[in-house]
Amino acid sequence: MFSKLVVPLLVVLLVFTRFYGLNWGNGFFFQPDENNMGMAVSRLSFNNLNPDFFAYGQFPLYLSFFSLKILGIANSFINSIYILRFWSAVFSVLGIISLYLFFKNKLFLLLLIFSPGLIQIAHFGTTESLLFFVFTANLYLSRKKSVFLVALISGLGIATKISAIFFILPVVLSLRPKKIVIFLILTAFFTALLSPYNIVSFQDFISSMNYETGVATGKIAVFYTRQFINTTPYLFQFTHIFPYTSGLPVFILAVIGFFLLFTKYHVPRSKYLVISLSCLIYFLYFGQLFTKWTRFMSPIFFVFPLLASLVINKIKIYPLKIVLIIICLLPGLSFFRIYLQNDIRQTASVWLNNNLPVNSNILSEGGNVVNLPLFNNRNLDVTNFDFYNLDYDPVLQSQLPDLVSTVDYVLIPSRRIFMNQDNPHFSSSQSYYQALFSGQSGFKLTKTFSLHNNFILNDELAEETWTVFDRPTIRLYKKMTP
Repeated sequence: MFSKLVVPLLVVLLVFTRFYGLNWGNGFFFQPDENNMGMAVSRLSFNNLNPDFFAYGQFPLYLSFFSLKILGIANSFINSIYILRFWSAVFSVLGIISLYLFFKNKLFLLLLIFSPGLIQIAHFGTTESLLFFVFTANLYLSRKKSVFLVALISGLGIATKISAIFFILPVVLSLRPKKIVIFLILTAFFTALLSPYNIVSFQDFISSMNYETGVATGKIAVFYTRQFINTTPYLFQFTHIFPYTSGLPVFILAVIGFFLLFTKYHVPRSKYLVISLSCLIYFLYFGQLFTKWTRFMSPIFFVFPLLASLVINKIKIYPLKIVLIIICLLPGLSFFRIYLQNDIRQTASVWLNNNLPVNSNILSEGGNVVNLPLFNNRNLDVTNFDFYNLDYDPVLQSQLPDLVSTVDYVLIPSRRIFMNQDNPHFSSSQSYYQALFSGQSGFKLTKTFSLHNNFILNDELAEETWTVFDRPTIRLYKKMTP
């Protein structure tokens, strides 16, 4: 009897971990893609369905816009953000259910539920969960040979983001040549239907794609890709992304599971041929790009829980198996804590307003989507300095020493600048932060606000977008020597 309830109970747990905490941020929205999509949705009306935004396709924007209209809710910026998050959680649930239907592995389902990376993308009102669903649904439906349905899902994927064209690979590998032609025609039709302004405003679409491609390949230099300077393709993902998004125990077991695929002790490899080829081709393309954001790898996050579950299921010693499962769940449980607490930036703001002297002068860093939201009742004077251009602008270089000499505190809102500009390419930034951290500039670290939740690993050593949008570490330095 209990065995029949396991899967329904796991689905309830899945829904809870995806929908609880969708209001994270306490009314402030720190994720840039989420902000851009929210603004695009809020611009839509029945008189004008052109979002004037082509970094992504129109499908997720239309889905959110029409959802708000059906519910009778105004498509304001805030409402647009929350409906985007709602659909992100929905697609995360659907994607994981697709994987369970494909593999029928309860332990795999449990590990997916507590996969830190999948929990995070479900709470961002962006395209990642939707793309994850498209990829996983195509894996499942490729065995069903349902050409119309899989073309519809593929079409909505490409109508969400052009890179979803990679997700049709499992279908192409499983269909006969005649059906492939039908599938491609239907996919093109659904893509055009669900993202029409890619065609109607073709020049705007191409211009946006050229820019996005330039940023992704490194041909266009922008301040928010500096962490990728001199990084090694493929190795970067295995050192700065996958151990964090999977959790270290799952990652280690997955590496073992990968080698077991080639031994006689494992499940029949033919079952995993399509999924292996699809994931490998996806990784080989996106892994070599100059920009190696965590979100680029999100469609294949499931691979590590899958391989880990296969290893654990081979263990015959029951107590050892239970211990391993508990250890594998710890990173996800720890990660989920961020949705059970106030946003760390709000916690920092409350502390600053309650503890800093009235009229304190604070030097902080500009360039964030939203600056630290100070609920200012002490007349704190915050200067958000442009450190991103410090090394290229002589005016900024001349202003900084004067600012440092006059402020009472230095606030570091995240690791974005001091870790990304700590090399000879940014000599002025490097000198400033070295002097600050060593105490040579007369400041001392007095307070740190953080949510450490990656189980052994140091979050700040991961690819920066893993932490800076939802749980940055905030540091406060106090002037000790004039």
